[in-house]
Amino acid sequence: MQNMLTLLSNALCRITGKNVAAQTVSEGTRVVVSSRSYADFTPQASFDIKKCELHRLEEGPPLKAEMTREQGLHYYRTMQTIRRMELRADQLYKQKIIRGFCHLYDGQEACAMGIEAAINPTDHLITAYRAHGYTFTRGVAVKEILAELTGRKGGVAKGKGGSMHMYAPQFYGGNGIVGAQVPLGAGIALACQYQGNNQVCVTLYGDGAANQGQIFESFNMAALWKLPCIFICENNKYGMGTSVERASASTDYYRRGDFIPGLRVDGMDLLCVREATKFAADFCRAGKGPILMELETYRYHGHSMSDPGVSYRTRDEIQEVRSKSDPISMLKERMLSTNMASAEEFKLMDVEIRKEIEEAAQFATSDPEPPLDELCNHIFYNEPPLEVRGTNPWASLKSVS
Repeated sequence: MQNMLTLLSNALCRITGKNVAAQTVSEGTRVVVSSRSYADFTPQASFDIKKCELHRLEEGPPLKAEMTREQGLHYYRTMQTIRRMELRADQLYKQKIIRGFCHLYDGQEACAMGIEAAINPTDHLITAYRAHGYTFTRGVAVKEILAELTGRKGGVAKGKGGSMHMYAPQFYGGNGIVGAQVPLGAGIALACQYQGNNQVCVTLYGDGAANQGQIFESFNMAALWKLPCIFICENNKYGMGTSVERASASTDYYRRGDFIPGLRVDGMDLLCVREATKFAADFCRAGKGPILMELETYRYHGHSMSDPGVSYRTRDEIQEVRSKSDPISMLKERMLSTNMASAEEFKLMDVEIRKEIEEAAQFATSDPEPPLDELCNHIFYNEPPLEVRGTNPWASLKSVS
């Protein structure tokens, strides 16, 4: 009955253009229609955002950001979905349904959402192994992500990739080797330049990878050839269990490109990330070469599920970030304070998201595992079947592209 009420509520909402809530009372069931119509909400508002620190740039992104009501609701739904998806993955891991490596993204949602809001679907993105959020913002359904985590046939990589190896059109993973995705991202940017398609490649890495030599080699090549590459360091303050101060002689990661212009951005504010990424994308599309961004962010979980996350930082530190800088709460408060949405809307959206995540989790635990005869498939792209040597006791298996 409650599900029917929700459907009726949503239908009334679309028909009347009013904010509708469904309730059950002791006398029976009824639908209560709010007196507030969508016309009562602020359709668009302007917000002050933190100034970015600049390197080799005369001017940076604007200090104000415009946001429409529709954009705000979309941003909220996306970030809350990522948050709930990661919390559900945490539960599945602790139940030993998800096994192996699993790096969760909760706390850093503003980075993924802000970047995606600033680039085009035809632009390209490659990241490290903390990839679930970007997999979702690049268009993969929650159930395909969770099914990949549980190793099921319906996963985005057919259950063979797991947490670190998820892909989508214009999304190149999910890479398990620290820093190795950065040269690949520079190569994708080279392809964009070669094809002359006015596209950019967003190449992400963490503070723990920032001292890798291959990153500086990529910087050098990208600068020499003026590649349309946005290098982004997601600085969540800890590389595994080591704080940035203990790992890097210089923690000004946005200056690390030296000859490449850079920005340090508040990575907990999605509007700040959005405006900075827009600025960076415009810079690259103008043929000025690569640009480097440092997003100051924070992860709530440990480095991976094998890391409790409290041996090298205190619970008070984590709680302070949650209470003062949480990206979802920040967006919600902005929208409520400017009358862009109501608390009831957010509650209804939260219920819908929880339902979607639970249905996805049911799929991820009931979908079959890939059969053995598919073990060697998709080794090559667009090639005829071939015998795969050294796969005893499965020597009869063939690879099908």
